[in-house]
Formats: sequence, C-alpha cells, structure tokens
Amino acid sequence: MLFDWKQALLPYEQAVDELVIKFKGIRREYQNANMISPIEDVHGRVKTVASIIEKANRRNIPLDKAITSLEDIAGIRIICRFVEDIYEVIKLIKKRDGADLFIIEEEDYITNKKASGYRSYHITINYPMFVQGEYKKIKCELQIRTLAMNFWATIEHSLRYKFNRNIPPEIKNRLTVCAEAAYKLDEEMDKIKEDLLESQQFLEVKEQILDRILYNIHELYSRSGIKSNEYNYKFIKLYQEGNLDKLREFNSELETLLAETADTNGIS
Repeated sequence: MLFDWKQALLPYEQAVDELVIKFKGIRREYQNANMISPIEDVHGRVKTVASIIEKANRRNIPLDKAITSLEDIAGIRIICRFVEDIYEVIKLIKKRDGADLFIIEEEDYITNKKASGYRSYHITINYPMFVQGEYKKIKCELQIRTLAMNFWATIEHSLRYKFNRNIPPEIKNRLTVCAEAAYKLDEEMDKIKEDLLESQQFLEVKEQILDRILYNIHELYSRSGIKSNEYNYKFIKLYQEGNLDKLREFNSELETLLAETADTNGIS
C-alpha cells in the first residue's frame, strides 16, 4: 500500500498556517499600540515530498519514519530588521513556552555560525493541535534571522540545490566572504538603530495622521455637504510643507468641526 503523503502532511500545513497567523498577529499588536515591532515579516512552508525523501535518504532514515524523525518538515521563518530584534523575538517565543507551544531545542547559529557562514537562530517546537479530533503535537522549526541573513541564506540554498549540495570551492569562498559582509551590515545597522527607528516611527505616525485627515474631510462633506475644496487645498499645502505638528493641528480642527456637525445633526 502506497504511503499517503498528502494526508500525512496535512497537519503540518495546518500548523504552518496557524503559526504564521500567530506571529503576524504579534506584529499587528505592536503596530496597534504604535510600537515598533521586532518582527518585520513572517513566512511559512512545508517541505515538499521530494525534499523529505532526499533528506531522509541522506540521513539513512527509513521513509516510513521520515515524518516523525525530521524536525523541519514544517518551517516558519521570522524576519527581523536588526540582530537585537532576533533576541526580542526569542523572548516572546519563550514566554509562550508551555502555553500554545513547547520548546524542544534551540540552536544559536548567530553566535556560533556554521562553517559556510550561515547565521540564524533556530528553535524547534512542538505545536499542539487537534487533527481529525485527535490531540497531536506537530514538530516545527522556527528560523529567526535578519533581512541580510535571509538574503544570504536564500542565495546559498539555491546554489546548494543547483550544484547538488557540492558547491564549487571558488563559489563557496565567495559565499563565505558575502556572509561576513552581510553580518557586518547587520552590525552597522544595529549601531544606527535608534535613528532608523525614530525615522520609521515618524513616517508611520505621519501616515496615520494623513489617513485620518482624509477620512475626516470625507466625513465633513458627506455629513453636512460642506464644500471640501478649501480643506483639500489646505491639506495639500500642509502636506507639501511636511510639518507634522501643523498636520496634527489641522486634524484637530477637522475633528472639532465634525463634532459640531454631529451635535447639530443629532448624531450620537
């Protein structure tokens, strides 16, 4: 009887979907609180059958035990902007240990990089789920890395498959040099992190105010029929000036007008 790979991998696909939602939810929580999230992006994947078979053969694992023996069939990649953010994410994961996930193992390939130059922080977890009414713990590997680390790892992964895991020495040496350059970039970015975050926070706050202004102008027009041209003109002028305090004042003026029209129209 043929092994039903599709059925066997369904719980892993479900676990990946749920974990991606969880970590994107954490990112959204930070944003809703007007805080800078340590999570820049989240991706998930389940290994292909071909990839599982290849890895099982390479490790001399019988195919009927591959699903339970391999730790990275389900994988979540959490991308951060800064190295410091990686350790912040690790803290967040450890706070959930014993609640909605269970940490099995940690591998710090940032402090202890691989010979190839690979850097990332791996946490293997058991993720509890009900599969067809039965309680199971699905093994999943969380990879936490910076944008620079991820760029390098993606290129190196592609080359490994192109050369059937035997990357020519010349290219391997170049990859090692690139890995060090990528980490040097991370170190430099960490040094100017505060300035970068202040700049990003300024842009995010400005975007929120701009959205609010446009919404309020539209509401003023739709509620009271007030001609919106003068407000649009003023908005464009202030936007071109780029003064955040003046934009805040203008938004407050609009909200006061909206409150007055609400009272006049008996809107509660």
